[in-house]
Amino acid sequence: MVGGSPEKYTTNPRATVMMTCDKFPRVCRSSGSPGPDCCRKQCVDVTADGVNCGECGKKCRYGDKCCGGSCVNVMYDRGNCGGCRSRCAKGSSCRHGMCGYAS
Repeated sequence: MVGGSPEKYTTNPRATVMMTCDKFPRVCRSSGSPGPDCCRKQCVDVTADGVNCGECGKKCRYGDKCCGGSCVNVMYDRGNCGGCRSRCAKGSSCRHGMCGYAS
């Protein structure tokens, strides 16, 4: 998921207070949060977010995917062939997102 909205908490039924993660980082670790990290006032997971891959603001190139905090080309990466952590067998190559693909 890319980004998430700030959580709303209220102690008074007539007043709503916005708790953004830049001021309250714990809000990102609450149940239902899109991720444990805070980037630009939004909760994200920097291990899987293509707009904040590995760190806030680090975008993956078009066609790359954020796998474990690194941008990889899942069409040709043997360790992430077709998707994150989808490893090809020893001696097999990754082409077009498939292990052992013969053209």
